[in-house]
Amino acid sequence: MTVTSVELVNSLAAPELHGPTIAGAALLAGLMFGLVGHGLRKLRSTDTVTALGWWGAGAVAGGAGLWALHFFALTGLGLPWEPHLRGWQMAGSGLAATLGLAAVLATARLRWGDTARQVLQGLGLGALWAMVQSLSLASLSEPPMASAAGPAWPLLALAGVTTAATAALGLAFSPRWSALGPFGLRLFLGATGFALASGLTQALTLGSLGFVENPPPAGVLLVAVDALQWACAAGALALLLGLFGVLIDSRASHRNRALASSLSEANRRLREQALTDPLTKLPNRLLFEERLANALELVDDPSAPPGGTLAVMFIDLDGFKPVNDSFGHSAGDAVLREIGRRLQSLARQSDVVARVGGDEFLLLAERPGTPAGAGHLAQRVLQCLAQPCKLPNGAEVRLSGSVGIVMYPEHGPAQKLLARADAAMYAAKRAGGSGFAIFEPGMEQDSRAQLELQHELRGAIERAELVLYYQPKIDGRSGQITGVEALVRWQHPTKGVISPGVFIPIAERFGLISALGQWVIDEACRQLRTWLDQGLRMRVSINMSAHQLRQENLVQRIRRSLHAHTVDPALLTIEIIESVLMEDAAVQAFAGLAQLGVTLSIDDFGIGYCNFALLRKLPVTQLKVDRSLFTDIQHSSDALAVVDAIVKMAHALGLRVVAEGVETDAQRDMLLALRCDELQGYLFAKPMSAERLTLWAMGDEGVHMADFRPSIYAAAPQTLQ
Repeated sequence: MTVTSVELVNSLAAPELHGPTIAGAALLAGLMFGLVGHGLRKLRSTDTVTALGWWGAGAVAGGAGLWALHFFALTGLGLPWEPHLRGWQMAGSGLAATLGLAAVLATARLRWGDTARQVLQGLGLGALWAMVQSLSLASLSEPPMASAAGPAWPLLALAGVTTAATAALGLAFSPRWSALGPFGLRLFLGATGFALASGLTQALTLGSLGFVENPPPAGVLLVAVDALQWACAAGALALLLGLFGVLIDSRASHRNRALASSLSEANRRLREQALTDPLTKLPNRLLFEERLANALELVDDPSAPPGGTLAVMFIDLDGFKPVNDSFGHSAGDAVLREIGRRLQSLARQSDVVARVGGDEFLLLAERPGTPAGAGHLAQRVLQCLAQPCKLPNGAEVRLSGSVGIVMYPEHGPAQKLLARADAAMYAAKRAGGSGFAIFEPGMEQDSRAQLELQHELRGAIERAELVLYYQPKIDGRSGQITGVEALVRWQHPTKGVISPGVFIPIAERFGLISALGQWVIDEACRQLRTWLDQGLRMRVSINMSAHQLRQENLVQRIRRSLHAHTVDPALLTIEIIESVLMEDAAVQAFAGLAQLGVTLSIDDFGIGYCNFALLRKLPVTQLKVDRSLFTDIQHSSDALAVVDAIVKMAHALGLRVVAEGVETDAQRDMLLALRCDELQGYLFAKPMSAERLTLWAMGDEGVHMADFRPSIYAAAPQTLQ
């Protein structure tokens, strides 16, 4: 019997789609797209092994997901009969999905433009989606016989899915959408859009089909819906395993990016530390020299305009050390930061300001014009430095500076610019500071002499060229000697005796003051032992620099020296200048020295920062009044009043007063009238060697104003108890 077309249409069964099934298929589509998107990105890796691994894993897991989403949709057709599928066609469609997705992923390695590659991948993914859907429908034992939407519907479905895939890939990969967020977020948005498009297209496509129940063909392997569901679950599991790999890879990539960012930040900080001064954040010497070399290349470039010059200025602060010693390192650091900001604001954009030492700065000025123009800039620098600096405690200090200027190419060669700028700066400082000096050839000789002197000073201790001279202190009432102050001298083999005013600044500048100070301690204790062995009980005072007081092991080193020479600590007096007491380290050192048993004295009292509240708490026994306070005491009522006040205040606190620098009889008489306890100065004796001091004290070098022997001879040699 022949079946007419009208009868056929009347016998078609329309599917009743199951919503959760279509939603599940859409979810699988979104997950599959996410896996494919991640795989496309990983395939751009320069690591071939990584690219091949993701190509194979993405093709298998993504192909399984693509296959599963189509066949899972078929389990919810809702036909009046139970559909069956041909097993071999099912397997063939899975293989086609895997191979097709492998081809789509392989396009990531094409050296095309980003847009062209994304369009090709969108077309390929949409066509593969449509092909797998067609294969899945063809594998039904009773495939659909007609479409209510007509033959154009499959083409419309293909166009819709292809457009959705292309748009989703563009959203994830195109830089124009980077403002929406990172790649992961954009890929999620693209996968969501593709899932909605896939689910909608599947629902419209399957809903437009008509099915006719036919008897299963004989001799064909058929798969029931229950088995199909298990197969789809297996495909979904493969997809989830692939996504689990994506998750692990994303976390690893995130961790690697974090580590790379951390490493990059660490490298940046290391470079900053290597090239930047940590206190002022200005370039250090290394970076300055790098910028200087670049500037010199521009000046020497034959193609550059003629007349190119540059100036290097070496800037040293005058008066910074007393601020640092008096108010502490935190105040000194605040001053340096402020000076750095001022110099930076003064410099032009092409200039370079650097901090290269404790209170030393460099300024590189490109095209300063003539030396007169460089001098004008130096004058502006000096005016900038002269402005008062406010300290953290509210106090204000005023500094000045010494500036050395060297011009290029006038004062070249390039490798000597910094040394010559330094020499010019020291010439400005020797001229009294608060000014600038432009380099002249003779300055380099002076600088070289200083370098030679510091080199020789390093070996002066080993060569026994240093010697202590001693200046007596005289009791104001009895006229007897009460002790001596040790003063270091350098007996240079060719230059003769060098004053400490010459080599002490060099020792401080080149870091030799610590070794020099330790030698003074050891030599003073040795000489004390020698005098004790001779029957003389002599008190010796030594000056201690702020640098020495900051050393944590100062007390231990003095104790070792006293024990090494078996000297009573009471015979040793440590003198420090008044301004140093503003530092916490000095106060702590004083407390340790007092426990050790040495006598403590404040030197140059009255010309620093008189902190009477601190003085009342310190374990000192002696104040030394600076000569500048009583030079004109016989003529000045102000000087008389100041010294009188200091003496009365000291006596009220139980302290002895020593006036140092006494040179005239009038000064002596006035100081004695004010009840100064001890006097020291050229009026009584100049500093002398230990041997000559012994003879002088014993009266063997002339007549003295008094007999000192009762005060310096002990009943028996003294030893450390």
